[in-house]
Amino acid sequence: MIVTIDGPAGAGKSTVAKRLARRLGFGYLDTGAMYRAVALAGERAGVDWSNDADIVRLTETADIRWRGDRIFLDGEDVSGPVRSNEITAAVGRAADHPLVRQHLVALQRIAAEGVSLVTEGRDQGSVVFPDAACKIFLDAAAEERARRRVEDFRARGEKVDFASVLADINRRDREDRSRPVGPLVKPADAVTVNTDGLTIDEVVDQLQRIARSRLASEQS
Repeated sequence: MIVTIDGPAGAGKSTVAKRLARRLGFGYLDTGAMYRAVALAGERAGVDWSNDADIVRLTETADIRWRGDRIFLDGEDVSGPVRSNEITAAVGRAADHPLVRQHLVALQRIAAEGVSLVTEGRDQGSVVFPDAACKIFLDAAAEERARRRVEDFRARGEKVDFASVLADINRRDREDRSRPVGPLVKPADAVTVNTDGLTIDEVVDQLQRIARSRLASEQS
């Protein structure tokens, strides 16, 4: 069974998806980290994101693999570097490019072949796995998401300003919902879970109940 978790930036998708997968005994796929890995590869190579030939070469040569809960680029564990402020600012250039999305969507579908999987991103239930048995849309107020993002940055030793992070969250929301390729939308058959004021475990408890209910329906 495929469980998709979509939602806006900072809603906590990665954290809860990882824990949900562990509870269910499913595989886990963080698609946002895959786009970040492409952005990191492009930044390191000095790619011109407006040059399709450069993008084709990048997608053909960059070896991006998801192992457990870690993302690897050309054999290097880049789980930390892809979360830096620099790559956060650059990831849109990779994620908005049709050739990059086409390539990574294919890799995501290959990763799901023959396994039960919890996969998260912004277009998993709407584009990548439209027939998934269980679709969840994770949401939270922009202020709550900004607070969490500030805590994440500070935990990595990066100093950020709350107002700047909130402004970036609001900008990302507008951009993600208006992107020409893979925009953020709530699938019609997705269950919305709002995480405001909830602990991580409380959110995962809700998602687990939803997923197990869908799994029981699939098996009946």
